[in-house]
Amino acid sequence: MLKILLWIILALLLMCSVRVSAQYDEQDSSYYRYFVGSTLLMLGNFIPDDPNPPGFVQLNLGYRITPTDVVFVELKRSRFAWPLGIPWGPSFDAPGENYPGYVQQHILGVAYNHFWWKGLYTGVHAMNAYQEYIDEQDTKIATGYTLFLTYRLGYQLTFFNNRFFFEPSVGLTHWPVKTNTPGAFQEKDDKWPGYFGFEPGLHFGINF
Repeated sequence: MLKILLWIILALLLMCSVRVSAQYDEQDSSYYRYFVGSTLLMLGNFIPDDPNPPGFVQLNLGYRITPTDVVFVELKRSRFAWPLGIPWGPSFDAPGENYPGYVQQHILGVAYNHFWWKGLYTGVHAMNAYQEYIDEQDTKIATGYTLFLTYRLGYQLTFFNNRFFFEPSVGLTHWPVKTNTPGAFQEKDDKWPGYFGFEPGLHFGINF
């Protein structure tokens, strides 16, 4: 968690100190329609002795419809052993709040970003999560589906003549559709809201 906070601080410092122009001119030689990217949140996989290791992998594939309108596909894999609705604070990853096992999920998502001014953008993500519920004996006991919707506010920084970009952001995620959750897992979920706020985003990518 400390490493994630340090990355957020670094992102804010970059926003203040780097002169960038994230808006593109289609006639400019540095305008690229396609990009591939991921997120620095994958560094959370290396937190030592993490009680809730994320096993997180993400790949983004995107296309710029116009200089201000962007769509992309998100492919993700992750796992979690605590309810996703627990807010930042003392209960986050606290003993006793965890599931009797963990959830392994594979996500196919689509997203849209709109740039309003320079690098400032808003985005919406719709993520289809196909989930496996694993008990404490490491046995799969159920499969389910969750639809995650995320609303994001961020700023894009570009480097090396627009070849590389970095997007610090903050988001709000909720899950209006959630199916086939085992009772023991649902009991833990019911203690917390069906949304998570102030979710950091540290996306990066390469334009081509």
